[in-house]
Amino acid sequence: MQVTPSIIQDNGIPKVKLKEEKNNLKKKILKNWELYMFILPAFLYFLVFSYGPMYGIQIAFKNFVPTQGIQGSSWVGFDHFTRFFNSYYFWDLIWNTLSISLYELAIGFPIPIILALAFNEIKDGLFKRTVQTVTYAPHFISVVVMGGMIISFLSPSTGIIVHLIEALGFDAPKFLTDPAWFKTMYVFSGVWQSAGWGTIIYLAALSSVDPGQHEAAIIDGATRFQRIRHINIPTIIPTITILLILNIGSLLGVGFEKILLLQNSLNMEASDVISTFVYRSGLLDAQYSFSTAIGLFNSVVNAVMLIVVNQIVRRTSENSLW
Repeated sequence: MQVTPSIIQDNGIPKVKLKEEKNNLKKKILKNWELYMFILPAFLYFLVFSYGPMYGIQIAFKNFVPTQGIQGSSWVGFDHFTRFFNSYYFWDLIWNTLSISLYELAIGFPIPIILALAFNEIKDGLFKRTVQTVTYAPHFISVVVMGGMIISFLSPSTGIIVHLIEALGFDAPKFLTDPAWFKTMYVFSGVWQSAGWGTIIYLAALSSVDPGQHEAAIIDGATRFQRIRHINIPTIIPTITILLILNIGSLLGVGFEKILLLQNSLNMEASDVISTFVYRSGLLDAQYSFSTAIGLFNSVVNAVMLIVVNQIVRRTSENSLW
């Protein structure tokens, strides 16, 4: 049977088939309208607050003047990017951002996994609930309060940790002013605040382990460490892989809130990262176009890293984001 040209689309798909697919889609939407209404607030949230502001990305390619607006500002192309790449502080910002992110990834990423494996082996009881509460609690402390606590604990005059070190007969380091100590202070305080909460994800994954596997392994004479290695760890490998991809995808996205709270003129050498520089350039110095270009560069690098790492993981295993 030959189909007449009048019912053929340009891409070779019959119009009748396209009409049927549209009708089926409408029927599915009408049938499940409650579900679409349920996701509508989330859809509007991302549309308004995530995709809508992307209109302002063009500021990075213009010499933006607030009185002239985005459309009235002159086009300068990649001048702001070139200025940033050729600046004397470019490599310092890249190094500080990458070193803090990699340091945090190396220390902070495996600790929740270790805690989850340890909590999973502890029998239910008062000790387990107490330890879990103690490790989870810092997560609910705001960043501002956490910054104040760190300054209070490490203050040369009133810091309890400094006094404890001096009571043991040692000279306390200058945690708040020595650039060599800033990254360690930042990373370990972040681990203290977030490690306990991060274990929840891995504990949820470990809950899917069939107890029969452990029973069979015990009958075969497997030790506890062997059961952890051959049963528990393979179970959470997909979760570890996904979270690792997400962490690498935000490698240059070091949050500036806590860094800004702990930053001072003495530790600026180690604490100045891309996000804090964007804050100073954009909000304090009113260099809107220049700061937007730096932020766009940061976002593009993170997106590229996310895609590359995901593709590598996808080719080497079955665990990937897409």
